This record gives sequence, C-alpha cells and structure tokens, in this order.
Amino acid sequence: MQQGVARTTEPASTLSIQPALLLLEKTPILLETMLRDLPEELLRWKPSAERWSIAEVLSHLADIEEVYADRTRRIVTEETPALPKFDATGTIVIGDYARGSANEILAYFIRTRRSTVILLRSIPPDSSERDAIHSELGTITLHEMLSEWASHDLGHLRQIAELYRARAFHPYAGPFQKYSHPKP
Repeated sequence: MQQGVARTTEPASTLSIQPALLLLEKTPILLETMLRDLPEELLRWKPSAERWSIAEVLSHLADIEEVYADRTRRIVTEETPALPKFDATGTIVIGDYARGSANEILAYFIRTRRSTVILLRSIPPDSSERDAIHSELGTITLHEMLSEWASHDLGHLRQIAELYRARAFHPYAGPFQKYSHPKP
C-alpha cells in the first residue's frame, strides 16, 4: 500500500460494487436531462482557453469510458492483470478535443455507457475484491476502481453544471450575482 493512501477497513464480504454501479447507470440520464436542447454555442463555450467546454468534458467522459470498461473486463477475467496508467495526452488533440457536435458526443457517450452498464451488471457479486496491479498506484481492487469511476463521474457532472451555470444564468442574475460564484 502506498504511504498516505487510506484504504477501507471494511471486510471484503461487505464491499459491494452496487453503489458505484447505480451512479454510473444514472450519469447518462442526468447528462441527457441537463443538456438536451441546449444550443451548440453554450455547449462549446470555454471560460478560458486552457479550460474545457461542456463538449470537451463529454469527449473526455467518452474516452475514459473505454479505459474503465477495459480495465473492468480485465480485472474480472484475468488474474491480477497489469494496468498501465491512463495517458490523457494520447486521446486529446489540443484545441480539437470535442470533434462532432456536442449532441453527437453526448449520444455516443450514452450508447457506450449503456453497454458498459450491461457489462457491470454481469459481474459476479463476489468480485469486488478482485485485484490488479496499476503501473502508478500499485495494487487496486475492482471495488476501489469502480468507486473512483463513480467519483470521476460526479466530478465531471459538477464541472458541467458549473459551466452551464456560469454561461447561461449567472451573467443575467443582476444583483443576485453576489450570492453565487460559479467555478467553471
């Protein structure tokens, strides 16, 4: 175990992938509900040149989906597989991360996530403590990785909500702006 990294003290028999699965299943529904019918201009807006737009966040979610799904398959089917660190620079073309319309990217992510949920629902309930060796983190369990995946989704849901809020509503709130401070 890496120094300074807290690990759960719960017995393996009590750990369940169900909470992470439920969140991962909800993410496309939440995104579709929040983003459906928004103009492309809003979905492409960036608070600054070095920050992502909503469309770019969606592209990132679609890219990382394949990484997490592959890792999940490997942990469930292989004995302690070696997993390389995710290299985001390999998937990003600077200035052109979000190719296609934002709605096309969202539709792709939703299709991909629905396939992933089918995979996750097929995992035997006693698999949460199956492990892998991550090239940077060392030994990780399926439960830990799925918990990180759910946390990753929540972080990007918040990021998307803040981008939407900062562009579509905050500038028009007049004196009420003093009560909120979006952080896109």
